[in-house]
Amino acid sequence: MPGPRLDPVETDQNLPAKADVVIIGGGIVGVSTALMLAERGVSTVLCEKGVLGGEQSSRNWGWVRVMGRDRREIPLAIEALKIWDGLDARVKGETGFRRAGILYISETEQDVANRDRWMELARLHGLDTRQIGPTETAALMPGAKAHYLGAMVTASDARAEPQKAVPAIAAGARARGAILLAGCAVRGIETSGGRVSAVVTEKGRIACSTAIVAGGAWSRLLLKGLGITLPQLKVRNSVLRTGPVDGGPQGAGATATYAYRKRLDGGYTIAGGSDNLHALVPDSFRFLRLFAPARKAEAGSVQIGLSARSFEELFEIRPVPLDRPGAFERHRILDPRPDEASALKAFAAARAAFPIFNGAAPAQVWAGLIDVTPDAVPVISTVESLPGLVISTGYSGHGFGIGPGAGHLTADLALGDAPIVDPTPFRLQRFFDGTPLELAPPV
Repeated sequence: MPGPRLDPVETDQNLPAKADVVIIGGGIVGVSTALMLAERGVSTVLCEKGVLGGEQSSRNWGWVRVMGRDRREIPLAIEALKIWDGLDARVKGETGFRRAGILYISETEQDVANRDRWMELARLHGLDTRQIGPTETAALMPGAKAHYLGAMVTASDARAEPQKAVPAIAAGARARGAILLAGCAVRGIETSGGRVSAVVTEKGRIACSTAIVAGGAWSRLLLKGLGITLPQLKVRNSVLRTGPVDGGPQGAGATATYAYRKRLDGGYTIAGGSDNLHALVPDSFRFLRLFAPARKAEAGSVQIGLSARSFEELFEIRPVPLDRPGAFERHRILDPRPDEASALKAFAAARAAFPIFNGAAPAQVWAGLIDVTPDAVPVISTVESLPGLVISTGYSGHGFGIGPGAGHLTADLALGDAPIVDPTPFRLQRFFDGTPLELAPPV
């Protein structure tokens, strides 16, 4: 089942013998980190086993938001939006970024109450988020016939194109001197004298003093080879896109049954937030206790079942020696079979609300695997036990919009520079040092 088509981007062919920093993973966080490092004159190599942006970074909804985020993510999301504002000019490319606003649409009094609570965070950070009534909500949803109690709206939130953003940022990083290697799987990381000394790829070894693991859903397996435990699981979400539609809203919005986002090609990305699958794998049991609170909180939106990954990961429990091919070479791109019924159900709900969608046929349905942590907040962290290693993963479905800011913070940590925001909430050790697990309340 092919995923969405990405814009083409030129990559490099020759593996360098050494670099200051090697980034493992070519999603939006990886390429954003490469851009930030290359702009600072750091010798940077990025290795991607498949194609740049080929997994969740091109398969997400395309929302760029501060609204509704966990309180720990808000400062980084604010900084990310500032970066997005000038990103097209910075990389001399088109990411599809448009500040078109986002609506969290309220259908019940409980929705309104949940959003009233989040408004306290909006005021604390000086955001332009507002609670609005039915009349203003209808005005922001042209073409809709459905009537709602209201919405929480942030006019400064935005949308961008997942299939354009990674290629554009990657091209910008390469123009500044970063070496980008696609089709180059990393098998593992070598250490010497108690710190990172090299990254071993299928094409050879790259000596380096710093390695950044930004491998999305693959990060857990890669770090296992170093004896580092990353509590991370995978959740499948299915997405649909339409052909061009005239007269609809220019931004994005969501109800309990459907979410929409205007696309640069004139169509819409449509998805549902409640039909997500976590396929049972060995790590489901390994991290059962850590994920129990999230499982309880998300029981209505994440189902547990079996998929091809359930059986594939039975053979990926143990890392493979670095001189042998392994899972990273067997599975170049995670391309799970979408839940077409779920995507079509969300589209039917959107059509019921927006008659203008009735003339638009589904153009494509795809799925992606979201890398999730027990508290749905990413790990952007150095590792005390291994100097020279930085982890940037576990974005839990929030990574696209926050990606450029996350790349900045990841680069800061790699270089020991003053961080763009306080990285303490994102440290890996929060899962093991007795810090109480915090889950954001529903919004």
